[in-house]
Amino acid sequence: MKILVINAGSSSLKYQLFNMTNGEVLAKGLCERIGIDGAITHKRPGKENFEKEVALPTHDEALSLVLELLVSAEYGVVASIDEIGAVGHRIAHGGEKYGCSSLIDDEAVAYLETIIPINPLHGPPAIKGIKACRRLMKNIPQVGVFDTSFYSQIEDFRTIYPLPYELYSENKIRRYGFHGTSHRYVSAKAAEMLNKEPSELKIITCHLGNGSSITAVDKGIAIDTSMGFTPQEGIPMGTRSGSIDPSVIPYIMKAKNLSADEVEDLINRKSGLLGVSGISSDSRYVEEAALKGDYRAQLAVKMLANSIKKYIGSYIAEMNGIDALVFTAGIGENSDMLRKMVCSELDFFGIKIDEDKNKSIPRGSAADISDECARVKTLVIPTDEEYMIALDTLNLCKEQ
Repeated sequence: MKILVINAGSSSLKYQLFNMTNGEVLAKGLCERIGIDGAITHKRPGKENFEKEVALPTHDEALSLVLELLVSAEYGVVASIDEIGAVGHRIAHGGEKYGCSSLIDDEAVAYLETIIPINPLHGPPAIKGIKACRRLMKNIPQVGVFDTSFYSQIEDFRTIYPLPYELYSENKIRRYGFHGTSHRYVSAKAAEMLNKEPSELKIITCHLGNGSSITAVDKGIAIDTSMGFTPQEGIPMGTRSGSIDPSVIPYIMKAKNLSADEVEDLINRKSGLLGVSGISSDSRYVEEAALKGDYRAQLAVKMLANSIKKYIGSYIAEMNGIDALVFTAGIGENSDMLRKMVCSELDFFGIKIDEDKNKSIPRGSAADISDECARVKTLVIPTDEEYMIALDTLNLCKEQ
C-alpha cells in the first residue's frame, strides 16, 4: 500500500509518499508561504527536484498542487491518486480522547476543534490539512497520528499540576507531552539495536532540536516526559525558555509593561539559545561561538547540557535504573559537543561514551557510542516520525 503523510503548519504543508511494501520514500516535499506568496519544493530520490514560486492562497490549493505533481508525467511517481491507499496526518495534540492513532471522521474533526483553546498554535493548521485532504481525496481513509498519544499511560500524579484541581477537571490543564511519535520510534529502534524486546528495557530518549524534549520509557511505555501543557515546558530550546519560575512571568509583565501576549512571545520566540547567546537559535552557530570563547554562547550551551543532564538523572530515579540513553533529532544526532557535555560525569550511573565513536558518526546513521566498559548503552538514532505515521496508518487501515 502507498501512504501519503501530511504535516500541515500554519503556512506550510510537508508531505511524504511511502511505498509501505518496502518502506521506500517515493516522493516528498514542502509547500511554504501558504496564504502569502507561495512556493513548493518537490523531491524524488535520484531525480531532479521541482521548485517553483506559485500562488497558494489556502491549504486546498497547496494540496491540489501536491496531488497534481504526484501524478504528473514529468514529476510524478504514481499513475493515479487512486494508488494512494490512505493519508496519515501528523497531529500534535489529541487531548484526552486519543490515546492512540485513529481514523479521522466528522466526529474526530469536531473534537479537534473543541481542543483548539489548549492547542492554539498547532490545532488550526492540522485541521486545515485534514479538511483539505477529505475534500480532495474523498474516498481515501484519513488517519490521525497524535504526538500526545504516546503519553496516554503516564500516571495522573505525574501529569496533573499542583494547582486547584478544578483547573484540570474543568479546563483540562495538565501535562500532555509532545514529540511522542519521535520518542516512540527511537525507543523501539533502540530495542532493535540491542536485540531486546522493549518490555525488557528502561530507556531515556532525548529529542533535541529547535524544540526539545526528554522522555522516560519503561518497558516500552512512556512514564514521564519533559514537555507539559504546551511545548514550552522542559529544557531550554532554540527560542523557548523551557521551565522557569512561574512568578517570573507577572514580574516581567510589570517591570517591562508587557501584555500577556507580549510576554508569551518573549518566552516562546526570544528566549532559549537565542535569548541567552544573543547569536542565534541554531545550536551550530551558538556552539561555534562558544568554541571561540564567547561567554554568552558558552553559557547557553552549558545551560542546555546541564538541564538535559538533570532530566536524565531524575528519570533514572523514577525508573529505578537505565539500560540505554538515546540521542535523536537535529542537535541530538549531529552535535558531538553537546552529547559529550551531557554524558560527562554520568559514569556513576554506568553512562560513559567513547569520544572517538562520538565524533565519527556518519551523518544520518545510527550508532552505538558507548565506551566498552559502560554498563549503559548510549545510542544515536536518526528519528523518522513520517515513517512511524505511515506505519500506524497502514496498520489501522489493515484492521478495517
